[in-house]
Amino acid sequence: MEFEYPEILLLLPLLGYCLYRCKERTAPIYYVHLHFFGRNEGRIDRLFWYKMGTIFWLLVALASPVVLDRFDPRNRHGVAMAIALDASGSMVGRGFDTQNIQMTKFESVQSVLTHFVDKRVNDNIAIVLFGDFAFVASPLTYEKEPLRTMISYLTLGMAGENTALGDGLATAVSTLERSEAKSKIVILMTDGMHNSGTISPKEAVALAQEANVKIYTIGIGGEGDYDRALMQTIAQEGGGAFFAASSHEALEEVYASIDALEASSLRSRDYPYKHYWYAVALLLAMLFMLAYVHRRWGLSIRGGA
Repeated sequence: MEFEYPEILLLLPLLGYCLYRCKERTAPIYYVHLHFFGRNEGRIDRLFWYKMGTIFWLLVALASPVVLDRFDPRNRHGVAMAIALDASGSMVGRGFDTQNIQMTKFESVQSVLTHFVDKRVNDNIAIVLFGDFAFVASPLTYEKEPLRTMISYLTLGMAGENTALGDGLATAVSTLERSEAKSKIVILMTDGMHNSGTISPKEAVALAQEANVKIYTIGIGGEGDYDRALMQTIAQEGGGAFFAASSHEALEEVYASIDALEASSLRSRDYPYKHYWYAVALLLAMLFMLAYVHRRWGLSIRGGA
């Protein structure tokens, strides 16, 4: 909790002193038989506190209390990241996860990817799926819950049966174009050979270089399942690194390494999101004022009687 105009609160001691010392003067009313009337000192004391409460909360409202939300997405610091995932038919292979041999490579990657996304709290992450063609499954977002849901909805064959490696990489790069992050990264995962699409891997790497995007590549499966030399070349020319993941456990280790990437500022300015609470202070001031008027009116009626 902070105040936009805290100097206004300096008036509180002065006004408190004034209310205490400068008593309200009323015209005296003389009665012969005072024993017929009750004593109102306690009620008069309450009038003083009602008046104090009214002025106190009015000054608090004028000082404009705010709560700053430093966790607003505009203040997050991290990496802008696009994850390009191969969803071609070759990802149907089983046995990649030795603990669950019935799980396909694609399902295993989904599991590891979900845990990775959970760890990257401050990162802006997009998901790209590619097969015969590539498409953006989820644009850049900070919201991890819908991102996890989207990952769980992905299925094999959604983009065709072949492997358009260049299209997948180029599409991932394009999702990062409007990001203001200093660090932009593409994680390219495949277990197949480039054999489809309209953009070659070389052209896609050139696009990444122009956009200042770093590329990390991950080969899924055994040595002969994917083009290791191509994946190494893409990573080298993309300024990143190549990783080989022959099992579910190895893939977890790969993402643990990527998780150690240095975070960078997404924005050059700070954008604290403000929640204003002056309305609450005004409401409290109104309640005290109504209590004061009600009590004062009651005393006037009794005094007039």
